[in-house]
Amino acid sequence: MKLHNYLTIIILAITLISCGDSKQEKNFNITTNATNNTIALNETLELSIANPKNIEIESITYEIGGKTVDKSVLLSDFKLGSQTITATINFDGETEIATRNIAIVNNASPKVYSYEIVNTYPHDITSYTQGLEFFNGELYESTGQKGESKLRKVNYKTGEVLKNINLADQYFGEGLTILNNKIYQLTWLSGKGFVYNLDTFKRSSTFKFGESKEGWGICNDGKMLYKSDGTEKIWLLNPENLVEENNIQVYTNKGKIGKLNELEWINGKIYANIYQRNGVAIINPKNGATEAVIDFSPLKKEVKQHKGLDVLNGIAYNPETQTIFVTGKRWDKLFEVRIIEK
Repeated sequence: MKLHNYLTIIILAITLISCGDSKQEKNFNITTNATNNTIALNETLELSIANPKNIEIESITYEIGGKTVDKSVLLSDFKLGSQTITATINFDGETEIATRNIAIVNNASPKVYSYEIVNTYPHDITSYTQGLEFFNGELYESTGQKGESKLRKVNYKTGEVLKNINLADQYFGEGLTILNNKIYQLTWLSGKGFVYNLDTFKRSSTFKFGESKEGWGICNDGKMLYKSDGTEKIWLLNPENLVEENNIQVYTNKGKIGKLNELEWINGKIYANIYQRNGVAIINPKNGATEAVIDFSPLKKEVKQHKGLDVLNGIAYNPETQTIFVTGKRWDKLFEVRIIEK
């Protein structure tokens, strides 16, 4: 098997799409040219109505994800993932709704990138790293495990802890991000996150999750927050009220990628660590397309091997050096790397 396919299928644990059934209505159902209810981005989706009773139809209106479309649809600006087609059929003074689910996948397989190690720095081997982010040249870290979770600012070159607070024992800390001089930190299963003052680490508010039941990773583009919940979905949150306004579904040309974990916004793309796979997906935030993958699995062999050693987690971009920093759960090293695009 080619390396490209191996990384795409094995490292990122893609969930292949299964055939979905159309919802059968009393008189009509939707038919498409999608093979096994799956069609690629930039292909043309052809819609029609099966009318076995030969009822005289007065009008048909099609929608995909709430957007009105023609019966012939070029899928160029649609989000990837599971989408619902709705047909509103008017006949003989009556109206009937037919629906059908399809999956829109990417039209290209992910590129495979490699990396080179630029520097290696010390990292607290006891830290169960969940979130990592640079801000004004300083590194901020969120760690997990009940009774061990904390939020801290670190001198990344020496490993010295510059500021630290511990979370209450009932919370399992997850990802963090910094926007408008506020730190946003997630927790795993409690259904809530915390907002802190950047300078003092004093908690200013608590927010509840919406449809995303769990907290995994979080990043921002300078305006919006992006939150992962351990599935293929990344949720867009309004930083003013922390409401989940929308989401994207992360897909390759084969299917969805689950277990999206720690997130980092880098030059207009979302870098997502895939939990337990020691790999990172580079995602288009507009439609959820996985554009590239990076296999960081060799790094785990470069750290101290011990009983508590766990998987890669923690990715941060330093704009001052234009390099990426990665580490893992209970790793004794923080790696500064440069991505090599093949």
